[in-house]
Amino acid sequence: MKRDADSIREIRMKARRITAMGWGLFFLWLGLVLVLDAGIGLILLGVGFISLGMQIARKYAGLESDGFWILVAILFVLVGAWELFEMKMPLMAVLLMVVGVGFMVSATRQSPPGK
Repeated sequence: MKRDADSIREIRMKARRITAMGWGLFFLWLGLVLVLDAGIGLILLGVGFISLGMQIARKYAGLESDGFWILVAILFVLVGAWELFEMKMPLMAVLLMVVGVGFMVSATRQSPPGK
């Protein structure tokens, strides 16, 4: 029983460290880009890569990665690149709305716990 508790504690510590590192990188990146006045595209691109990096770190540490955050990170990278290259097509806005509706529909289709 002690081994299981130690194992769970170790897993939680790994997850906390990765999360703390990710938040640290997020605030460092945000501050740096704001000081340099580099624009929203670069902010979003960096946040996307930080989020993807966190999921890779979780996988490497033997923890489960989260598909939702992988998708969100990919969207941050896409929107950041879209903004950085000043593409003015409304397709990205429509794509983001479709993804949002998809999340809402999937939330209503999930069965309640215990069923």
